[in-house]
Amino acid sequence: MFAMHPMESQSADYLQLLQYNAPTDLLAQRIVLVTGAAQGIGRAVSLRYARHGANLILLDWDRAGLDSLSDEIAAQGGSEPLLCPADLSGITISGLREIVDRIGARFGRLDGLLNNAAWIAALSPFEHCPPAAWTKVMNVNLAAPFFLTQWCMPLLHKAEDPVVGFSLHAASRAYWGGFAMAKAAQEALIGVLADEYHAHSAHPVRLFGIDTGAVMTPGRRLHYPGEAGDAHPFPEQVTGPYLYAMGPAARGQSPLLLRAPVG
Repeated sequence: MFAMHPMESQSADYLQLLQYNAPTDLLAQRIVLVTGAAQGIGRAVSLRYARHGANLILLDWDRAGLDSLSDEIAAQGGSEPLLCPADLSGITISGLREIVDRIGARFGRLDGLLNNAAWIAALSPFEHCPPAAWTKVMNVNLAAPFFLTQWCMPLLHKAEDPVVGFSLHAASRAYWGGFAMAKAAQEALIGVLADEYHAHSAHPVRLFGIDTGAVMTPGRRLHYPGEAGDAHPFPEQVTGPYLYAMGPAARGQSPLLLRAPVG
């Protein structure tokens, strides 16, 4: 997408990485923050990261979901995560700063940030999109990841191989409204940050974006209740690209964009 970055990956790379096998210590000693961690792709990726040694910070509005995820991580032998229950639809800059301060106090640095939290709102015709829903979509999908990433940068600069990733979704089609706009803006932000924090800058940061296409998440079932329960991959089946992009094997690739093939 970005002419100055010729290393955008093709769908073939995405498909190959679905089967990505890595050492169990791939993310050992790495401190990683995952937003939208309580369910769906965020939960599956968090469990995968934990199995490969990451120390996790888990952010979601669903405190019960975070607690059960923490228990599941403990059951598989992972390190106890730092839980950050927060509703990104209404969080303030001071609220984001408090989260980052907690991370700094406990870990002293941040090796990876995965901006995965998402909220779609009801799929509706353009003329029927209410301002309140549009504002919430923009807060969760654009404002929150923008400013959370901004506030995390000082901690990321303390890491040897800092990484910032986004869960993307190509949604520029009828009825997807503000969500389509916000996801397109996330991809633009990846390009902006990749240019600013390139490998020869004072503080290099690797950037990646992953578009899994349709996945059988709770959100998918909510918006497409008539689909068969196995119409698309399950979250656990799409974690390979996330593991690869967050790990050291992806060094030198920024921005790394991985997309499921369309159709």
